[in-house]
Amino acid sequence: MSMFLDTAKIKVKAGNGGDGMVAFRREKYVPNGGPWGGDGGRGGNVVFVVDEGLRTLMDFRYNRHFKAQSGEKGMTKGMHGRGAEDLIVRVPQGTTVRDAETGKVITDLIEHGQEFIVAHGGRGGRGNIRFATPKNPAPEISENGEPGQERELQLELKILADVGLIGFPSVGKSTLLSVITSAKPKIGAYHFTTIVPNLGMVRTQSGESFAVADLPGLIEGASQGVGLGTQFLRHIERTRVILHIIDMSASEGRDPYEDYLAINKELESYNLRLMERPQIIVANKMDMPESQENLEEFKKKLAANYDEFEDLPAIFPISGLTKQGLAPLLDATAELLDKTPEFLLYDESEMEEEVYYGFDEEEKPFEISRDDDATWVLSGEKLIKLFNMTNFDRDESVMKFARQLRGMGVDEALRARGAKDGDLVRIGKFEFEFVD
Repeated sequence: MSMFLDTAKIKVKAGNGGDGMVAFRREKYVPNGGPWGGDGGRGGNVVFVVDEGLRTLMDFRYNRHFKAQSGEKGMTKGMHGRGAEDLIVRVPQGTTVRDAETGKVITDLIEHGQEFIVAHGGRGGRGNIRFATPKNPAPEISENGEPGQERELQLELKILADVGLIGFPSVGKSTLLSVITSAKPKIGAYHFTTIVPNLGMVRTQSGESFAVADLPGLIEGASQGVGLGTQFLRHIERTRVILHIIDMSASEGRDPYEDYLAINKELESYNLRLMERPQIIVANKMDMPESQENLEEFKKKLAANYDEFEDLPAIFPISGLTKQGLAPLLDATAELLDKTPEFLLYDESEMEEEVYYGFDEEEKPFEISRDDDATWVLSGEKLIKLFNMTNFDRDESVMKFARQLRGMGVDEALRARGAKDGDLVRIGKFEFEFVD
Protein backbone atom coordinates (compact mmCIF):
# COMPACT_ATOMS: atom_id res chain seq x y z
CA MET A 1 0.00 0.00 0.00
CA SER A 2 1.26 3.46 -0.88
CA MET A 3 1.96 5.66 2.13
CA PHE A 4 1.37 8.80 0.08
CA LEU A 5 -1.98 10.52 0.47
CA ASP A 6 -2.74 13.85 -1.20
CA THR A 7 -6.47 14.32 -0.58
CA ALA A 8 -8.57 14.02 2.56
CA LYS A 9 -12.01 15.06 3.79
CA ILE A 10 -12.31 15.98 7.46
CA LYS A 11 -14.74 17.60 9.90
CA VAL A 12 -13.71 20.34 12.31
CA LYS A 13 -15.66 21.72 15.26
CA ALA A 14 -14.52 24.75 17.21
CA GLY A 15 -15.24 24.93 20.93
CA ASN A 16 -18.45 26.42 22.28
CA GLY A 17 -18.28 29.46 24.49
CA GLY A 18 -18.82 28.86 28.21
CA ASP A 19 -22.21 29.68 29.71
CA GLY A 20 -22.65 32.86 31.70
CA MET A 21 -23.64 32.51 35.36
CA VAL A 22 -26.49 33.84 37.49
CA ALA A 23 -25.22 34.64 40.99
CA PHE A 24 -25.73 37.28 43.70
CA ARG A 25 -23.56 38.80 46.41
CA ARG A 26 -24.56 37.53 49.81
CA GLU A 27 -21.95 39.05 52.19
CA LYS A 28 -23.27 39.92 55.62
CA TYR A 29 -22.27 43.60 55.55
CA VAL A 30 -22.94 44.36 51.87
CA PRO A 31 -26.49 45.73 51.54
CA ASN A 32 -28.35 45.15 48.30
CA GLY A 33 -25.54 42.91 47.07
CA GLY A 34 -26.72 42.74 43.50
CA PRO A 35 -25.70 40.43 40.61
CA TRP A 36 -22.30 38.76 40.68
CA GLY A 37 -22.32 36.14 37.92
CA GLY A 38 -19.38 36.23 35.49
CA ASP A 39 -19.11 35.59 31.77
CA GLY A 40 -18.20 32.28 30.19
CA GLY A 41 -14.82 31.73 28.53
CA ARG A 42 -14.14 31.71 24.79
CA GLY A 43 -14.23 28.38 22.95
CA GLY A 44 -11.05 27.15 21.29
CA ASN A 45 -10.39 27.75 17.58
CA VAL A 46 -9.28 25.02 15.19
CA VAL A 47 -6.01 26.26 13.68
CA PHE A 48 -4.07 24.75 10.78
CA VAL A 49 -0.30 25.20 11.04
CA VAL A 50 2.14 24.35 8.23
CA ASP A 51 4.82 21.84 9.22
CA GLU A 52 7.59 21.39 6.66
CA GLY A 53 8.41 18.01 8.20
CA LEU A 54 5.17 16.52 6.85
CA ARG A 55 5.08 15.23 3.29
CA THR A 56 1.60 13.71 2.92
CA LEU A 57 -1.92 13.92 4.33
CA MET A 58 -1.59 10.40 5.77
CA ASP A 59 -2.31 11.70 9.30
CA PHE A 60 -5.86 12.48 8.14
CA ARG A 61 -6.56 9.02 6.79
CA TYR A 62 -7.83 7.58 10.07
CA ASN A 63 -8.30 10.73 12.15
CA ARG A 64 -11.00 12.71 10.37
CA HIS A 65 -12.70 14.55 13.24
CA PHE A 66 -11.08 17.47 15.06
CA LYS A 67 -12.89 19.12 17.95
CA ALA A 68 -11.58 21.98 20.07
CA GLN A 69 -12.39 22.34 23.76
CA SER A 70 -15.24 24.55 24.98
CA GLY A 71 -14.71 27.51 27.29
CA GLU A 72 -15.37 27.22 31.00
CA LYS A 73 -18.57 28.53 32.54
CA GLY A 74 -18.67 31.88 34.31
CA MET A 75 -18.16 31.93 38.08
CA THR A 76 -19.29 33.89 41.10
CA LYS A 77 -17.62 37.12 42.20
CA GLY A 78 -17.93 38.33 38.60
CA MET A 79 -15.09 36.02 37.49
CA HIS A 80 -14.87 34.99 33.85
CA GLY A 81 -14.53 31.36 32.90
CA ARG A 82 -11.20 30.27 31.45
CA GLY A 83 -10.95 30.43 27.66
CA ALA A 84 -10.09 27.14 25.94
CA GLU A 85 -6.80 26.65 24.15
CA ASP A 86 -6.83 26.46 20.37
CA LEU A 87 -6.62 23.04 18.73
CA ILE A 88 -3.48 23.00 16.56
CA VAL A 89 -3.65 20.74 13.49
CA ARG A 90 -0.40 20.36 11.53
CA VAL A 91 -0.54 20.09 7.73
CA PRO A 92 2.17 19.74 5.06
CA GLN A 93 3.36 22.61 2.90
CA GLY A 94 1.27 23.06 -0.21
CA THR A 95 -2.07 22.13 1.40
CA THR A 96 -5.13 23.75 -0.13
CA VAL A 97 -8.18 23.90 2.15
CA ARG A 98 -11.64 23.99 0.58
CA ASP A 99 -15.12 24.12 2.04
CA ALA A 100 -16.51 20.67 1.19
CA GLU A 101 -20.04 22.01 0.76
CA THR A 102 -19.36 24.99 -1.52
CA GLY A 103 -16.04 23.92 -3.07
CA LYS A 104 -14.62 27.40 -2.39
CA VAL A 105 -10.94 27.71 -1.48
CA ILE A 106 -10.60 28.86 2.14
CA THR A 107 -6.82 29.15 2.23
CA ASP A 108 -3.66 27.94 0.52
CA LEU A 109 -0.95 27.03 3.04
CA ILE A 110 2.53 27.13 1.53
CA GLU A 111 4.95 28.71 4.03
CA HIS A 112 6.49 26.90 7.00
CA GLY A 113 4.84 28.03 10.23
CA GLN A 114 1.91 29.68 8.42
CA GLU A 115 -1.27 29.60 10.51
CA PHE A 116 -4.93 29.86 9.59
CA ILE A 117 -8.08 29.58 11.71
CA VAL A 118 -10.42 27.22 9.86
CA ALA A 119 -13.12 27.20 12.57
CA HIS A 120 -13.69 30.00 15.07
CA GLY A 121 -14.59 29.27 18.68
CA GLY A 122 -17.77 30.73 20.14
CA ARG A 123 -17.67 33.68 22.53
CA GLY A 124 -18.61 33.14 26.14
CA GLY A 125 -22.15 33.87 27.30
CA ARG A 126 -22.71 36.92 29.51
CA GLY A 127 -23.38 36.51 33.20
CA ASN A 128 -26.15 38.36 35.03
CA ILE A 129 -23.72 41.08 36.15
CA ARG A 130 -23.93 42.32 32.55
CA PHE A 131 -27.70 42.77 32.56
CA ALA A 132 -28.08 44.97 35.63
CA THR A 133 -29.93 48.24 34.95
CA PRO A 134 -31.51 50.90 37.21
CA LYS A 135 -34.92 49.39 36.45
CA ASN A 136 -33.75 45.83 37.06
CA PRO A 137 -30.83 45.91 39.50
CA ALA A 138 -31.00 42.16 40.26
CA PRO A 139 -31.56 40.37 36.93
CA GLU A 140 -31.82 36.59 36.81
CA ILE A 141 -30.65 36.58 33.21
CA SER A 142 -27.60 34.90 31.71
CA GLU A 143 -26.59 33.73 28.26
CA ASN A 144 -25.41 30.35 27.09
CA GLY A 145 -22.13 30.33 25.22
CA GLU A 146 -22.10 30.89 21.48
CA PRO A 147 -21.76 27.61 19.52
CA GLY A 148 -18.39 27.06 17.88
CA GLN A 149 -18.13 27.00 14.12
CA GLU A 150 -18.54 23.56 12.56
CA ARG A 151 -17.64 22.70 8.98
CA GLU A 152 -16.53 19.94 6.63
CA LEU A 153 -13.26 20.56 4.80
CA GLN A 154 -11.61 19.08 1.73
CA LEU A 155 -7.81 19.04 1.97
CA GLU A 156 -5.74 18.82 -1.18
CA LEU A 157 -1.96 18.56 -1.22
CA LYS A 158 -0.13 20.08 -4.19
CA ILE A 159 3.56 19.51 -3.63
CA LEU A 160 5.93 22.47 -3.73
CA ALA A 161 8.35 22.11 -6.61
CA ASP A 162 9.86 24.62 -9.03
CA VAL A 163 10.17 22.13 -11.88
CA GLY A 164 7.92 19.23 -12.84
CA LEU A 165 9.01 16.21 -14.90
CA ILE A 166 6.19 14.95 -17.12
CA GLY A 167 5.91 12.38 -19.86
CA PHE A 168 4.61 8.94 -20.74
CA PRO A 169 5.50 5.97 -18.49
CA SER A 170 9.02 4.56 -18.88
CA VAL A 171 10.48 7.59 -20.71
CA GLY A 172 13.17 8.01 -18.02
CA LYS A 173 11.74 10.57 -15.58
CA SER A 174 12.78 8.69 -12.44
CA THR A 175 16.20 7.91 -13.88
CA LEU A 176 16.75 11.59 -14.66
CA LEU A 177 15.65 12.61 -11.15
CA SER A 178 18.04 10.08 -9.60
CA VAL A 179 21.08 11.37 -11.51
CA ILE A 180 20.46 15.12 -11.05
CA THR A 181 19.45 14.93 -7.36
CA SER A 182 20.06 12.76 -4.32
CA ALA A 183 16.54 11.35 -4.53
CA LYS A 184 16.20 7.58 -4.78
CA PRO A 185 12.98 6.92 -6.69
CA LYS A 186 11.98 3.42 -7.64
CA ILE A 187 13.17 2.61 -11.17
CA GLY A 188 11.97 -0.35 -13.20
CA ALA A 189 11.51 -1.50 -16.78
CA TYR A 190 7.72 -1.48 -16.59
CA HIS A 191 4.94 1.09 -16.70
CA PHE A 192 3.86 2.99 -13.59
CA THR A 193 6.95 2.12 -11.57
CA THR A 194 6.45 5.56 -10.04
CA ILE A 195 3.11 5.61 -8.25
CA VAL A 196 3.73 8.64 -5.99
CA PRO A 197 5.42 12.00 -6.71
CA ASN A 198 9.12 12.09 -5.83
CA LEU A 199 10.97 15.27 -4.87
CA GLY A 200 14.64 16.16 -5.17
CA MET A 201 16.88 19.24 -4.97
CA VAL A 202 19.15 20.16 -7.89
CA ARG A 203 22.29 22.25 -7.62
CA THR A 204 23.82 23.40 -10.92
CA GLN A 205 27.50 23.94 -11.61
CA SER A 206 26.95 27.70 -11.33
CA GLY A 207 25.51 27.30 -7.82
CA GLU A 208 21.82 27.71 -8.63
CA SER A 209 19.41 25.36 -6.86
CA PHE A 210 15.78 24.38 -7.38
CA ALA A 211 13.30 21.65 -6.44
CA VAL A 212 12.25 19.03 -9.00
CA ALA A 213 9.22 16.73 -8.83
CA ASP A 214 9.05 13.46 -10.75
CA LEU A 215 5.36 12.82 -11.34
CA PRO A 216 3.77 9.44 -12.17
CA GLY A 217 3.57 8.79 -15.89
CA LEU A 218 0.70 10.28 -17.83
CA ILE A 219 -1.12 8.44 -20.57
CA GLU A 220 -3.78 9.44 -23.04
CA GLY A 221 -7.04 10.07 -21.20
CA ALA A 222 -5.35 10.85 -17.87
CA SER A 223 -7.45 13.99 -17.36
CA GLN A 224 -10.59 11.80 -17.59
CA GLY A 225 -9.31 9.29 -15.04
CA VAL A 226 -7.30 6.84 -17.15
CA GLY A 227 -4.17 5.43 -15.51
CA LEU A 228 -2.65 7.24 -12.53
CA GLY A 229 -2.42 10.68 -14.09
CA THR A 230 -5.69 12.08 -12.81
CA GLN A 231 -4.51 11.53 -9.23
CA PHE A 232 -1.31 13.52 -9.64
CA LEU A 233 -1.92 16.16 -12.31
CA ARG A 234 -2.71 18.58 -9.46
CA HIS A 235 0.94 18.51 -8.40
CA ILE A 236 2.03 20.15 -11.66
CA GLU A 237 -0.03 23.24 -10.82
CA ARG A 238 2.54 24.71 -8.41
CA THR A 239 5.51 24.24 -10.75
CA ARG A 240 6.83 27.20 -12.74
CA VAL A 241 8.73 25.26 -15.40
CA ILE A 242 7.88 21.91 -17.00
CA LEU A 243 10.49 19.50 -18.32
CA HIS A 244 8.71 17.40 -20.92
CA ILE A 245 10.61 14.10 -21.14
CA ILE A 246 10.31 12.26 -24.46
CA ASP A 247 11.74 8.85 -25.38
CA MET A 248 13.52 9.66 -28.65
CA SER A 249 14.47 6.02 -29.18
CA ALA A 250 10.77 5.16 -29.65
CA SER A 251 11.50 1.93 -27.77
CA GLU A 252 7.79 1.53 -26.91
CA GLY A 253 6.81 1.69 -30.57
CA ARG A 254 5.21 5.14 -30.27
CA ASP A 255 6.01 8.23 -32.31
CA PRO A 256 7.87 10.83 -30.14
CA TYR A 257 5.99 13.76 -31.65
CA GLU A 258 2.62 12.09 -31.08
CA ASP A 259 3.67 11.53 -27.46
CA TYR A 260 4.45 15.23 -27.14
CA LEU A 261 1.04 16.25 -28.49
CA ALA A 262 -0.85 13.71 -26.38
CA ILE A 263 0.69 14.81 -23.08
CA ASN A 264 0.11 18.50 -23.80
CA LYS A 265 -3.50 17.69 -24.66
CA GLU A 266 -3.93 16.05 -21.25
CA LEU A 267 -2.47 19.09 -19.49
CA GLU A 268 -4.80 21.38 -21.39
CA SER A 269 -7.84 19.20 -20.68
CA TYR A 270 -7.08 19.08 -16.95
CA ASN A 271 -6.36 22.79 -16.50
CA LEU A 272 -5.87 25.24 -19.35
CA ARG A 273 -3.61 27.34 -17.11
CA LEU A 274 -0.97 24.61 -17.19
CA MET A 275 -0.22 25.58 -20.78
CA GLU A 276 1.01 28.95 -19.46
CA ARG A 277 4.01 27.25 -17.87
CA PRO A 278 7.11 27.38 -20.05
CA GLN A 279 8.24 23.97 -21.26
CA ILE A 280 11.65 22.58 -22.06
CA ILE A 281 11.63 19.48 -24.24
CA VAL A 282 14.06 16.85 -22.99
CA ALA A 283 14.97 14.35 -25.71
CA ASN A 284 15.99 11.37 -23.59
CA LYS A 285 17.68 8.05 -24.42
CA MET A 286 19.92 9.62 -27.05
CA ASP A 287 22.41 6.78 -26.48
CA MET A 288 19.99 4.36 -28.17
CA PRO A 289 20.03 3.50 -31.88
CA GLU A 290 17.90 5.64 -34.22
CA SER A 291 17.46 8.33 -31.53
CA GLN A 292 19.32 10.95 -33.59
CA GLU A 293 17.19 10.31 -36.68
CA ASN A 294 14.01 10.45 -34.61
CA LEU A 295 15.15 13.73 -33.07
CA GLU A 296 15.66 15.34 -36.48
CA GLU A 297 12.21 14.18 -37.57
CA PHE A 298 10.74 15.49 -34.32
CA LYS A 299 12.26 18.94 -34.88
CA LYS A 300 10.82 19.11 -38.40
CA LYS A 301 7.30 18.23 -37.21
CA LEU A 302 7.54 20.66 -34.33
CA ALA A 303 8.66 23.53 -36.55
CA ALA A 304 5.93 22.77 -39.09
CA ASN A 305 3.22 23.19 -36.48
CA TYR A 306 4.42 26.51 -35.03
CA ASP A 307 3.78 29.93 -36.52
CA GLU A 308 6.83 31.87 -37.64
CA PHE A 309 6.09 34.44 -34.93
CA GLU A 310 6.00 31.84 -32.13
CA ASP A 311 9.08 30.83 -30.21
CA LEU A 312 9.83 27.13 -30.48
CA PRO A 313 10.39 25.41 -27.11
CA ALA A 314 14.01 24.60 -26.37
CA ILE A 315 15.08 21.00 -27.02
CA PHE A 316 17.91 19.38 -25.04
CA PRO A 317 19.16 15.94 -26.13
CA ILE A 318 20.33 13.94 -23.12
CA SER A 319 20.88 10.43 -21.85
CA GLY A 320 19.88 9.80 -18.28
CA LEU A 321 21.76 6.52 -18.34
CA THR A 322 25.12 7.87 -19.53
CA LYS A 323 24.54 11.36 -18.02
CA GLN A 324 25.37 13.15 -21.26
CA GLY A 325 23.91 16.61 -21.87
CA LEU A 326 22.71 17.16 -18.28
CA ALA A 327 24.74 20.29 -17.42
CA PRO A 328 23.34 22.44 -20.29
CA LEU A 329 19.81 21.26 -19.47
CA LEU A 330 20.09 22.18 -15.78
CA ASP A 331 21.68 25.57 -16.52
CA ALA A 332 18.90 26.41 -19.00
CA THR A 333 16.26 25.31 -16.48
CA ALA A 334 17.74 27.52 -13.75
CA GLU A 335 17.91 30.48 -16.16
CA LEU A 336 14.29 29.98 -17.19
CA LEU A 337 13.21 29.79 -13.54
CA ASP A 338 14.89 33.13 -12.79
CA LYS A 339 12.68 34.95 -15.28
CA THR A 340 9.46 32.98 -14.73
CA PRO A 341 7.10 34.46 -12.10
CA GLU A 342 4.81 32.54 -9.77
CA PHE A 343 1.52 31.53 -11.37
CA LEU A 344 -1.81 32.38 -9.73
CA LEU A 345 -3.42 29.10 -8.71
CA TYR A 346 -6.88 30.42 -7.86
CA ASP A 347 -8.87 33.38 -9.11
CA GLU A 348 -11.31 35.39 -7.01
CA SER A 349 -14.30 33.30 -8.05
CA GLU A 350 -12.71 30.21 -6.47
CA MET A 351 -11.83 31.89 -3.17
CA GLU A 352 -14.19 32.03 -0.22
CA GLU A 353 -15.12 35.58 0.72
CA GLU A 354 -13.85 36.90 4.02
CA VAL A 355 -16.31 36.58 6.88
CA TYR A 356 -18.30 39.75 7.45
CA TYR A 357 -19.58 40.24 10.97
CA GLY A 358 -21.68 43.36 10.37
CA PHE A 359 -25.40 43.52 9.65
CA ASP A 360 -26.44 42.69 6.13
CA GLU A 361 -29.76 44.32 5.30
CA GLU A 362 -30.48 41.79 2.55
CA GLU A 363 -29.97 38.82 4.86
CA LYS A 364 -33.21 37.61 6.42
CA PRO A 365 -32.85 37.08 10.18
CA PHE A 366 -35.41 34.25 10.13
CA GLU A 367 -37.49 32.05 7.84
CA ILE A 368 -40.94 30.56 8.39
CA SER A 369 -42.13 27.22 7.03
CA ARG A 370 -44.87 24.79 7.96
CA ASP A 371 -44.43 21.13 8.83
CA ASP A 372 -46.72 18.25 7.83
CA ASP A 373 -48.28 18.28 11.31
CA ALA A 374 -49.33 21.96 10.81
CA THR A 375 -46.62 23.20 13.19
CA TRP A 376 -44.96 26.51 12.26
CA VAL A 377 -41.18 26.07 11.96
CA LEU A 378 -38.77 28.97 12.54
CA SER A 379 -35.24 28.82 11.15
CA GLY A 380 -32.44 31.16 10.11
CA GLU A 381 -28.85 31.61 11.24
CA LYS A 382 -29.44 34.68 13.41
CA LEU A 383 -32.55 33.26 15.06
CA ILE A 384 -30.95 29.88 15.79
CA LYS A 385 -27.93 31.64 17.29
CA LEU A 386 -30.18 33.61 19.67
CA PHE A 387 -32.04 30.42 20.54
CA ASN A 388 -28.85 28.48 21.35
CA MET A 389 -27.56 31.30 23.55
CA THR A 390 -30.78 31.56 25.58
CA ASN A 391 -30.84 29.97 29.03
CA PHE A 392 -34.31 28.42 29.17
CA ASP A 393 -33.89 27.47 32.83
CA ARG A 394 -34.49 31.11 33.77
CA ASP A 395 -37.89 32.75 33.25
CA GLU A 396 -36.31 36.17 32.67
CA SER A 397 -34.10 34.74 29.93
CA VAL A 398 -37.14 33.17 28.26
CA MET A 399 -38.99 36.49 28.38
CA LYS A 400 -35.94 38.25 26.94
CA PHE A 401 -35.89 35.74 24.05
CA ALA A 402 -39.60 36.37 23.44
CA ARG A 403 -38.94 40.12 23.27
CA GLN A 404 -36.09 39.51 20.82
CA LEU A 405 -38.37 37.48 18.55
CA ARG A 406 -40.97 40.21 18.67
CA GLY A 407 -38.33 42.82 17.86
CA MET A 408 -37.21 40.80 14.85
CA GLY A 409 -40.77 40.81 13.55
CA VAL A 410 -41.45 37.10 14.07
CA ASP A 411 -44.87 37.66 15.68
CA GLU A 412 -46.08 39.90 12.85
CA ALA A 413 -44.75 37.52 10.20
CA LEU A 414 -46.48 34.52 11.77
CA ARG A 415 -49.71 36.47 12.06
CA ALA A 416 -49.42 37.51 8.37
CA ARG A 417 -48.93 33.85 7.38
CA GLY A 418 -52.15 32.90 9.17
CA ALA A 419 -50.94 31.74 12.57
CA LYS A 420 -53.71 31.67 15.18
CA ASP A 421 -53.80 31.72 18.96
CA GLY A 422 -52.72 28.29 20.27
CA ASP A 423 -50.84 27.16 17.13
CA LEU A 424 -47.63 25.28 17.81
CA VAL A 425 -44.33 26.93 16.81
CA ARG A 426 -41.11 24.92 16.64
CA ILE A 427 -37.48 26.01 16.78
CA GLY A 428 -35.25 22.97 16.46
CA LYS A 429 -36.70 20.50 18.98
CA PHE A 430 -38.22 23.24 21.16
CA GLU A 431 -41.96 23.89 20.83
CA PHE A 432 -44.21 26.61 22.24
CA GLU A 433 -47.69 27.99 21.63
CA PHE A 434 -48.31 31.09 19.57
CA VAL A 435 -50.17 33.75 21.57
CA ASP A 436 -51.91 36.33 19.42
